[in-house]
Parts: sequence; structure tokens; C-alpha cells
Amino acid sequence: MKKHNFYAGPSILPQVAIEKAAQAIFDFNGTGVSLLSISHRTKDFEAVVGEAESLFRELLGIPDGYKVLFLGGGASTQFFEVPYNLLEKKAGYVNTGVWSKKAIKEARLFGEVEVVASSEDRNFTYIPKDFAIPADLDYLHITTNNTIYGTEYHSDIDSPVPLVADMSSDILSRPVDVSKYAMIYGGAQKNVGPAGVTFVIVREEILGKVSRPLPSMVDYRNHIANGSMFNTPPVFPIFVMNETLKWVKQMGGVEALHAINREKAALLYDEIDRNRLFVGTAAREDRSLMNICFVMAPGYEELAAEFLEFSKERGMVGIKGHRLVGGFRASCYNALPRESVEALVACMQEFERLKA
Repeated sequence: MKKHNFYAGPSILPQVAIEKAAQAIFDFNGTGVSLLSISHRTKDFEAVVGEAESLFRELLGIPDGYKVLFLGGGASTQFFEVPYNLLEKKAGYVNTGVWSKKAIKEARLFGEVEVVASSEDRNFTYIPKDFAIPADLDYLHITTNNTIYGTEYHSDIDSPVPLVADMSSDILSRPVDVSKYAMIYGGAQKNVGPAGVTFVIVREEILGKVSRPLPSMVDYRNHIANGSMFNTPPVFPIFVMNETLKWVKQMGGVEALHAINREKAALLYDEIDRNRLFVGTAAREDRSLMNICFVMAPGYEELAAEFLEFSKERGMVGIKGHRLVGGFRASCYNALPRESVEALVACMQEFERLKA
């Protein structure tokens, strides 16, 4: 039976990237040495890092003046590295869910943090809008897609202060005007690659302005000066990331994938809205294209466990919702084919015929 992978992360990757990675584990680039055993200082691997950075710049249209880094530690490490490097007096954060709250907690270790807007009043089911951004902030931090609650920014906001964004779960899924951001970061394990590598895109001019001493590993400038090799980088994840970026380009780039992602999301959201057994959880205007959350409709709540088992029997993998929302979550990242969404829709329709 074909499996349809809706895991929220680590998530589905392009098949070609998996195949290339499997080959490289046995023989990297014809060297006769496994990718898992290769030195990161070899010219062959340095070429991989260089190509990955070049593709990132091309696919996202990254302007001059920005540096691209590939680091370890995940986005959660960036929750404290960002304020360590950027927070001198006061930072602003928009609270849109679990990951925003974690970032806020870490930032408060380094200075004053003002939560300038929050959607916690409605269990993070929407994206705050039309809020005032204080001019005295060192930076404003947002999380552009919220995997647990299924909400997403669908356009780049304008900020009078440096804008920092955690784009772990929607990078490369939609066009982004990088020039509006002072920094973009994220874990790779959604649209970019496997778990283990973190991307950082930072405008170099914002660095070096805090008065605190910075530990060597935390200072972005050290990683910039050493081309992401200040210490041993996550070699295998970077290789897979590079193969994934090649696939994104082959697919027509970010705009082409954005059109496909909108079609996939519309297909599933239309079924959620039509089907008597299910209801969406996020505000319609803020529904995520990446993480589609839904629950059983009122009166059918007792069918949740049964539908989960029903869907598993038909090849659906990873659709159980996060415990804070319940119900179901279908993560429709770039590499998820339309046929998987169609299979889930057919599954929902079949269950409705049996139970409604």
C-alpha cells in the first residue's frame, strides 16, 4: 500500500533528494568515500556548501548585504542566539503560538521583551493584524507559519524596525521579499532538508551592535568569516538540503511551488468545509498552506479515534493533530504530491458516506 506522508516534521522530502543521499552514503561524488565519512574541509564538500548557498540566494532572491549560514542546533537554538546578537535594550515579539512563546521566553534572558500583539485570546487560531510597532525596538520577531495551530502570514509585513522571522515551516513555499527582513532563520526539516541543519539569512550590517561579550559559537560574525565552517557543520543534512534546493529549482522555483501549494491546500480546505463530519480550526483568512488543521464537527466528536484508524488503514501517515489542538493535521509541504491530498480527500469522503 502506498503511504501518504503528512508528518509535520521531520517531513516528506523529494524522492530524488533521498535517492541522491542514499547513493552518496556509499560513494560521495565518485570519491570512493562515504558522505558520512568525508571531511568537511575537502574541495568536494566545500563545493556542496557553495552550491547550496548559491541556490538559496537564487531561489529567494537574496539581495547583496545578506549572508547565508548553515548551522547546527535547530531553530530552538536561534531563539537565544537572535537576542544574544541583537537585543540591547528592548525587542518586540508577536505571539502566535508555541514556538513564538518559546522564543519570547529565551529573549527575556537578555533584555526587555514587549509582546506587541498576540492571538492567544482565541487559542492562536488567527494572525494578529494592524498592531502598532514601537519605534524604539531593537527588532521585531515573528513566526511566519505556526505548525501546531495551522495559521500563516500570507504576505510580508512592513516594519519600521529590523524584522526577524522564524520561517522554519514555510520557507521556499511562497515568494518572500527578503529585503523587508533583517534576518530569517529556520530548521530545515520541513521544506529544505532533513533534521540537523539550520539556515540563517542575515543582513550583515545589523551585527556587532550589542555591548555584551558574545561566546564564539554564538557570534554570527564568526560563522560568516568561516563560511559556515567555524566548527564542523552538519555534513549529511547540508548535502540533502542542496539536493532539495536543486529539486525546487527544477520544479520551477518558489513561485511555481507556491501555485501548487495553493492548489493542494484549496483541495483539502474545500473538503473540510463541505464535509459534514469535519470543521477547520484556523480563521479562514489566516489558514496555513503548510499545516492544515481540522477536527470532528460538533456532534461527531466521538468518531475522532475511529477516523484516525480508518485513515491509517488507507495509507495516511502522520495526520494526528497536536495535543494542544486535537483532531487532525495534514502537513502539505513542498514535496507532498497532489495525489496524497486527493487520497486524503477521498478517505474523508468515504468516511462521511459510512458515518454521516
